[in-house]
Amino acid sequence: MYESHRHPPLSRAQFLLRMLWHFLFVQCLVVISLVIGMAGYMHFERLQWRDAFLNSAMLLGGMGPVESPATPGGKIFAGLYALYAGLMFLIAAGVLLAPILHRLMHKFHWDDSSSGKA
Repeated sequence: MYESHRHPPLSRAQFLLRMLWHFLFVQCLVVISLVIGMAGYMHFERLQWRDAFLNSAMLLGGMGPVESPATPGGKIFAGLYALYAGLMFLIAAGVLLAPILHRLMHKFHWDDSSSGKA
C-alpha cells in the first residue's frame, strides 16, 4: 500500500490524496458504526431514531450514553457497543495517523543518493 524505503517520498499532492482516502475510509467506518448503534438502540430500547442517534453519537465520540438502558437486552447491547465504540476510536486514530507517521519515517530514512541523484 505504501511506498518502500527504496522509493522516493510521495509528492505533496499524492500525499494529500492519500490522506483524503484515509479520511473517507474513516468517515465510512463512523457512519456504519453510527447506523449499527442506532439500530441497536431502536431495537433493544425502543428509542426514537433521534434519541438512538444521540446515544450512538455520544458513545462514538467518547462521551457516554445520554439515557441509561432500561431493558436487559438494551444493557447488554449498550455495554458491547461502548466497547466497540472505544475500539473504533482507536482504529480511526490509527488509520488517520498511519500516512503521517509513514511519511515522517520515510523522509528521515530517505537518502537522495539512493535514487541515482548526485
